[in-house]
Amino acid sequence: MPHSIALSKISWSTPDGHTLLSDLDLTFGAARTGLVGRNGVGKTTLLRLVTGDLVPQSGTITVDGTLGVLRQTVQVTAGETVAGLFGIADMLDLIARAERGEADADALADADWTVEARFSAALARLGLQAGPDTLLSALSGGQRTRAALAALVFQEPDFLLLDEPTNNLDREGRQAVLDLLAGWRAGAVVVSHDRELLETMDVIVELTSLGASSYGGNWSAYRQRKALELAAAHRDLADAEKHAGEVARTMQAIAERQARRDSAGRRKRARGDIPRIVLGAMKERSELTGGANARLAEGRQAEAGDAVAKARARIEVLQPLTVSVPPTHLPASRVVLRMEDVTAGYRPEQPVISDFSLVVTGPERIAITGPNGSGKTTLLSLLTGDLQPAKGSVRLFTDLALLDQRVSLLDPALSIRDNFRRINPGADENACRAALARFMFRADAALQVAGSLSGGQLLRAGLACVLGAGQPPALLVLDEPTNHLDIDSIEAVEAGLRAYDGALVVVSHDAAFLEAIGITRRISLSGPS
Repeated sequence: MPHSIALSKISWSTPDGHTLLSDLDLTFGAARTGLVGRNGVGKTTLLRLVTGDLVPQSGTITVDGTLGVLRQTVQVTAGETVAGLFGIADMLDLIARAERGEADADALADADWTVEARFSAALARLGLQAGPDTLLSALSGGQRTRAALAALVFQEPDFLLLDEPTNNLDREGRQAVLDLLAGWRAGAVVVSHDRELLETMDVIVELTSLGASSYGGNWSAYRQRKALELAAAHRDLADAEKHAGEVARTMQAIAERQARRDSAGRRKRARGDIPRIVLGAMKERSELTGGANARLAEGRQAEAGDAVAKARARIEVLQPLTVSVPPTHLPASRVVLRMEDVTAGYRPEQPVISDFSLVVTGPERIAITGPNGSGKTTLLSLLTGDLQPAKGSVRLFTDLALLDQRVSLLDPALSIRDNFRRINPGADENACRAALARFMFRADAALQVAGSLSGGQLLRAGLACVLGAGQPPALLVLDEPTNHLDIDSIEAVEAGLRAYDGALVVVSHDAAFLEAIGITRRISLSGPS
């Protein structure tokens, strides 16, 4: 029988009572499934429920098969080695003792003589060069992710559960993940915003506040279906609004006719030539008719209003975020940044960047690429003045805003609204609220404390505070901006950056994102020689 993961009537709420999942029914089979949805909708929570890290408040979860799980962040304990991550340290020690002739017969009965070869093959499959004794703390974040993926391959589980597996990976690492999943023949559930990765999926499951919907095919097939659904939802809304208008006009006509009849009755009563008993009957009929008409109008208008509200709710669920950006009016000939013969690093004897020069003129769009450890973060620290060069000069000729992966320009103790007003002191309350609403922080959502936001929400808030200002900075520096955004938000940011007329310097390994924002120049760093 094929292996499966089945969720039946699953409900789960956060400790503060916010419902994330309600009566969710979903089944995963032996296919590569991409799990998508907006930030905060419950994708990671769903994986944690499947693994047993969380317990559903109601419903059942049935897992038929073994699970291999990759978290968003690979936790490292002091002294942990790659062999420890694979769970083979004891076995390698036994084999080493056997080779020295120090293992007894009972121990040798448990020896797995294939473990070294399978270990090397798993690392090679993820393109990682490391030995069993390599400390995880000596690896970069991207290398640790690849090591963790290799450990999953080594275990040969029936299901891979991967939470944003390409975050923090360089281009080589992303390609290794793509190759791994392209050749994976068991089940896989992949939470990701990486459109290149999602193109390799067999099924896309979209998680929304309304539940889960499954779409056969890859990312492109899913987007085509969503476009059709959005068009149908717009038609339904137009039909519902038209019907509501017709109901309102009909009810108005009935009310006007009743008013004319009531007026005629009052004139007859005023003449005094109608017996009192007849007048009483006429008044009673009028009151009954008027009350019935009022109830009829109220019922029909309520039904029409409900239909409009339901149709509009579908639009709000399906309609992607849209962003507009005020102009900077940066002239094409203006030099905004000049770096000349810069050498820099955090250890004088081992510079990360050597004799590096860069001139940014006008609204150029420059992508900084290179493998992990090549100096991209060091370069950004030089641009912002957080790091001074050991040699050479860095000169900035305009205002600059940096959105790093921690979005450190936001004060975590302040609300999104208060951060916006702090960063844009000239903006009034209306301008603040309008800018935040364009980034989906409407009403009370704008009052959330920055330190309580998820990674994706935090970056979206940072973008709102920088790009939503009346006068955005003429130079915008972004460090892996797509790492924690959902796909709808990524596409909205792409649209906003395409409309941005300032200069861009972007560190990113996301090829689809770089293409979408119209990069005009690429600079590849190779790191220390």
